[in-house]
Amino acid sequence: MDAEALLAGHASALERRRPVEPIWQACYDYVLPAPQHGPALFDATAADAVEQLAASLLAELTPPWSRWFGLAPARPLQDTARGHAAALALEDAADTLQRHFDRSNFAIEMHQAFLDLVITGTGLLMVEEAPLGEASAFRFSAVPMRMAVLEEGPDGRLSIVYRQARLTATALRRRFPEAVLPPELLREAANGDTTAHPVLEVVQPDRGGISYHALLIDDPLRPLPLAEGRFAENPCIAFRWMKVPGELYGRGPVMKALPDIRTANKVVELILKNASIAATGIWQAEDDGVLNPATIKLVPGAIIPKAPGSAGLTPLAAPGNFDVSQLVLEDLRTRIRGALLADRLGPAQDAKMTATEVLERSAQTARLLGATYGRLQTELLTPLVMRCLAILRRRGELPPLLVADGREVALRYESPLARVQGRADAANTLLFLESVGKLGGSAAAQVDAVAATRWLARTLGAPAEVLLSSPAQPPAQPGVTPHA
Repeated sequence: MDAEALLAGHASALERRRPVEPIWQACYDYVLPAPQHGPALFDATAADAVEQLAASLLAELTPPWSRWFGLAPARPLQDTARGHAAALALEDAADTLQRHFDRSNFAIEMHQAFLDLVITGTGLLMVEEAPLGEASAFRFSAVPMRMAVLEEGPDGRLSIVYRQARLTATALRRRFPEAVLPPELLREAANGDTTAHPVLEVVQPDRGGISYHALLIDDPLRPLPLAEGRFAENPCIAFRWMKVPGELYGRGPVMKALPDIRTANKVVELILKNASIAATGIWQAEDDGVLNPATIKLVPGAIIPKAPGSAGLTPLAAPGNFDVSQLVLEDLRTRIRGALLADRLGPAQDAKMTATEVLERSAQTARLLGATYGRLQTELLTPLVMRCLAILRRRGELPPLLVADGREVALRYESPLARVQGRADAANTLLFLESVGKLGGSAAAQVDAVAATRWLARTLGAPAEVLLSSPAQPPAQPGVTPHA
């Protein structure tokens, strides 16, 4: 694709993004304002809840201190000797992948991408292969949404990414060493000039792969190609919190709570103004030629002169009572925290919760985030793991694995949020086994205890090492209660 077509596609996509830019800016102004500008903020409820939600998403979906994914043989191979050998190899592959995650900057950049997701409803994570010799094979970058313009590809995902950046001539030579730069840029690089030049990077699906183009657009009418290439997988992973039919970008919880956030900020501002009036008061004085209001200081021990017979300085009564504002503010803060899931995903407030209450709270969280988690699994987690596995395979650190189609190897998720459903399935199965065991006799003989044990191991994410390599089926004994 030529440079003119890429610039035209970027201009068209940028025009489609413009209607959502004001709402994005408003969300940032009231939640994570820039240090140098933005409205005056008086209430930090939303900012605190956003930080908690982003941290909770990191802990519930991609916890940095534990493995949140797993690789297992697909169903046809599960209960065979070949399948068990493959399970052990896949466990080693998953451990290798997790070690690279731990040694990389994944947790830092993923948290920043989750912040963008919560505020704008859309996040963008770039997954690049690190140079040989570094501690990890991966290098992650959370791309701010203000620097990226997205388009949906043929599969309905945000697979077309236009990324805008400004680089100095020195940075251009370092990032694109094979590019033929104009003489003036070479002189700037030699002199250490800090002038920044606009660069447009484009990633889009193309003929079964992903094409990459980088353009220097100092002169939009004469763009200069800097680099081009192809990827087997998309290095830019865009994901959304929620999508409204007919819209391109996602909608985040901050957008939903923005009216309450603005109102709470205004209510706190009025409360503070009322408090300053209550502390210092509003006063009136007779203009008797003796009292000069400009010289009056309302400090303890002050003596204010007044003419004989005059009223002097008298307080002016406040027009109303602001106690009702506390009720309004408490309701607004409750709604903000509810919309940003601070009370759902945050730590439990009651330290005396029973195990049943904890499980029920986890189940409610899973139901509440069911749609969002399903979208994040499709748009973020699966492409992320596939991209990283492909990098490790190309580097020779993993054996060839067929993960994408699921015919031989299945990808499963083991994050805390994903395991909630597994625990519920396991609880139902254990209840069934207990009920059948109470029946005894021929009813109990219908249960395959070995198969039940293996199913529970897969459902609860137990490692392959705890199971025998070749399952042997013991003879059924009537009257014996099977326990898994």
